[in-house]
Amino acid sequence: MARRSIAGVRAIVTGASSGIGRALVVELIRGGASVVAMARRDDRLKVLEAEVAAPERFAWIAGDVTSRADRAAAIDLCRQRFGGLDALVNNAGIGALGPFTEADATRLRQVFEVNLFAPAELLREALPQLRQGRSPIIVNVGSVLGHVAVPGKSEYCASKFALHGLSDSLRIELSREGIDLLLVSPSTTSSEFFDVAGRSRLPGGTLNDSETSHDKSRSGSASRTYPSSMTPESVARRIVPAMRLGRREIILSASGTLLVWLDRLSPPLAQWFVSRWL
Repeated sequence: MARRSIAGVRAIVTGASSGIGRALVVELIRGGASVVAMARRDDRLKVLEAEVAAPERFAWIAGDVTSRADRAAAIDLCRQRFGGLDALVNNAGIGALGPFTEADATRLRQVFEVNLFAPAELLREALPQLRQGRSPIIVNVGSVLGHVAVPGKSEYCASKFALHGLSDSLRIELSREGIDLLLVSPSTTSSEFFDVAGRSRLPGGTLNDSETSHDKSRSGSASRTYPSSMTPESVARRIVPAMRLGRREIILSASGTLLVWLDRLSPPLAQWFVSRWL
């Protein structure tokens, strides 16, 4: 895994209008990167443009990560505006709440469309530009729930487990081409997830927002803070140094790390803990 300077990096960040994605855009530009921010909410992207440290190194596109045309437009914008692509950050995600047995196929398919298929296809489509980039890196924002599953979020856990597996496999494949891959596994982040889930569900309990999940938050409006939760800004401040150092994976909380290791060392004990406390 290569070390790199953040200054001069040309990046695309998805799910950039809120939470971790938004904080990452701010942090990357502060470090000297040029960033294309992609999200569905153009009003928030316009606000973000007015707040970044160097607007000349910021471009945005309002689009849906599940749209091939929108993904291609983001890649083209980065190439046209900044001359190429060095870093792809797959951050956009969607959450789902409720028992699996009470949902229908729509919920499962939508979660996988946003959390797995969209980042996988964006990565594939961005590879020609990344191959020409300077010390290229892919950052996939997963979750501790891509290591340890919990009840009531089965589709979300499954999608993040799948992203974890895809990341581990592609890291080996792409290392032959000099492309790094960092998997980021946040735990709970200060978030509107549960508030939004209560008022914007699709049939079956899916949270209808491709830029918000249980471990991402919206900036610019009230959010609920849970014990031991991290802020999006603190998460971004951990991700950027990991990109600089060429890390393989980072788990962003002590509690998340302990849970992951408990599951590796004693799966029955981890399952008991999850069923008892989570």
